[in-house]
Amino acid sequence: MTEKALRLGTRRSKLAMAQSGQVAEAVSQVTGRPVELVEITTYGDVSREHLAQIGGTGVFVAALREALARGEVDFAVHSLKDLPTTQPDELVVAAIPVREDPRDVMVTRDALKLTDLPRGARIGTGSPRRMAQLNAYARSHGMDIETVPIRGNVDTRIGYVLKGELDAVVLAAAGMNRIGRSDEVTDFLSVDTVLPAPGQGALAIECAADDAELIAALAELDDPLTRAAVTAERSLLAALEAGCSAPVGALADLPPLSAPLERGDSRADRQIVKEMRLRGVVGSTDGSTLVQLSTTGPVPETHEAAMALGRELAAEMLAQGAAGLMGERAQ
Repeated sequence: MTEKALRLGTRRSKLAMAQSGQVAEAVSQVTGRPVELVEITTYGDVSREHLAQIGGTGVFVAALREALARGEVDFAVHSLKDLPTTQPDELVVAAIPVREDPRDVMVTRDALKLTDLPRGARIGTGSPRRMAQLNAYARSHGMDIETVPIRGNVDTRIGYVLKGELDAVVLAAAGMNRIGRSDEVTDFLSVDTVLPAPGQGALAIECAADDAELIAALAELDDPLTRAAVTAERSLLAALEAGCSAPVGALADLPPLSAPLERGDSRADRQIVKEMRLRGVVGSTDGSTLVQLSTTGPVPETHEAAMALGRELAAEMLAQGAAGLMGERAQ
């Protein structure tokens, strides 16, 4: 008799289905049980409003968490950057697998790089974080660009460029890689130009906090370095009291690994890592003001140490005026 299939709750988007399918295979390997995908529609998927208007925080997550709480699914896969920073007591993030490329990318007309875009170029993004940093970059490099708020799935966004309505759109490298469309990327944005969203490129596998057997099985997929990095980033976000749609960028990286990762070599030697560098940025969406700071310390050995790294950098950023740039204060 075969064991009952585990039910994995996922959003219906092409990207969510792709990344959940990859997790399903890995979970099936570690548990020896079949995994079936249960498609769930979230508020963020059906609302036509801009994310900044519907609050950003948790709009893609609530329906999945409700299905978990009701026992309709056994576990759920989220893009970590969509998860609110406060964790409900009845659920646990059992695994954060090895992170994909955290960078933002551009798809532009005529395969142009950011630096080659013509004066007055229109760049589409639904993210205040991306707008703030792109506008700041343009200001400091004498470029003339216009950031245009858009939303929709990858096809919709790239469609704006193909139809000539926009000169470029900004997307996450990880998403393009996971749906097998990285060959359409025309420019990888250096993290020195645009810092990604906290947790970008990482997935969170969440299940009920009282399911000890499943927690233990899923934990085999956890990557401690990725978990330490994203914990520091999300701690920074929480300490700035920012929602997912606030203009905050953060990246904790492990300097010896960063160069190979940016070359696309995820097999970089994971043994040589001694230090973690955490960078944070918050800015006004027009790019006129940015507060950007970094700190470097030993790789956090515990959850508390990673949280402390984020809180310390957030405190320095707040002391430099970050609070006034948050725009949307978390309710």
